[in-house]
Amino acid sequence: MTAHRRESFGAPMREMFTALKAVARDNRDVEVVYPVHLNPNVGRMADEILGDAPGVRLIAPLPYDRFVQLMRRAHLILTDSGGIQEEAPALGKPVLVMRETTERPEGIRAGTVRLVGTRASSIVEAVQRLLDDPAEYGRMATAKNPYGDGRAAVRIVRWIRRWWARHAGEIAG
Repeated sequence: MTAHRRESFGAPMREMFTALKAVARDNRDVEVVYPVHLNPNVGRMADEILGDAPGVRLIAPLPYDRFVQLMRRAHLILTDSGGIQEEAPALGKPVLVMRETTERPEGIRAGTVRLVGTRASSIVEAVQRLLDDPAEYGRMATAKNPYGDGRAAVRIVRWIRRWWARHAGEIAG
């Protein structure tokens, strides 16, 4: 999970963290991993609500490549981040967005992302549904990613190599 947006500070973040604590408490086989944002407003509340919660692991922020590895290993992603709404579907991970609105409605329309709000009860209900309903989980995990298939870099490199093979002589000479 991630949570760091300014609009999440205060009561919304308290609700998010309370929800995650409940999910971990009620599902002993679930581990919530949270790379805690460096903002002290986030860290203080995370420590207060989640610091001693069984099944919740608060870790330091990760470099991007390690964070992607963590997302790849996750069963589902909870976030208030905009970028993660685009990245996680490329990994086949359902994304629950803990916000009231999103600037990325494509993911919602495609079915890879669900906007769950910031109320603890709504977050818990959405997480529990994905944990308990394999068909619902499968629909979100296999929905067509509206942001691409994650293979853009491979295609770009292939195009550059072909272009270079055709034009290298012209450039050199």
